[in-house]
Amino acid sequence: MKMASTSVSRFSRLLRTVCTRKFNQPEIAGIQLKGHYGTSAAEKEYAFEMACSNIRYGEGVTKEVGMDCNNFGAKKVCLMTDKHLVDLDCVKTVLQSLDDHKVNYKLYSNVRVEPTNESFQAAIDYAKEEQFDLYICVGGGSVMDTCKAANLYASNPSAELLDYVNAPIGKGLPVTHTLKPLIAITTTAGTGSETTGTSVFDYLPLKSKTGLCVTMLQYYRM
Repeated sequence: MKMASTSVSRFSRLLRTVCTRKFNQPEIAGIQLKGHYGTSAAEKEYAFEMACSNIRYGEGVTKEVGMDCNNFGAKKVCLMTDKHLVDLDCVKTVLQSLDDHKVNYKLYSNVRVEPTNESFQAAIDYAKEEQFDLYICVGGGSVMDTCKAANLYASNPSAELLDYVNAPIGKGLPVTHTLKPLIAITTTAGTGSETTGTSVFDYLPLKSKTGLCVTMLQYYRM
């Protein structure tokens, strides 16, 4: 109860600050603020917007993925998973939906659990060669992180792996190009990778774990 009370108190202070101060830029604490910036509190109206991944959940929603691909206008879809999941119902449900909606797709099941720079590069090379216009990943954090990386680098074929990897291991360059839509279908609830724009992997030359920021992807589902 004390924690909940503290959160409410902090939110109340934020609202009071927003309503009584005049900001030069409509942003505070990473939350975009949209509204009219008048001279008095009575004239101000604010709307709060939080940028995050779209999440769809509910019984049977995975069966809609083929319809979603058609709604995106996808011509060639990459379905990415790992060898442990490829024969299970979760992947079969996706395959059935893609077949029912006559979606053109290719299956990549060589994702490594606890991915490395080598397994990332293998998935990236495959994605570059096939030139997909939409990605679907079915699995846990390893599958989703690998799929995000494949999408990131295939969407900018001239980029090297270390270009977007966190400094000091990589260059930590910002992502300025447009990525393809990505639909993440989760089989676990551990990493929350379906709601973030980051990918984590083991960088073998330094025997260290690092990551890269893919930016917020366009579309996710549970």
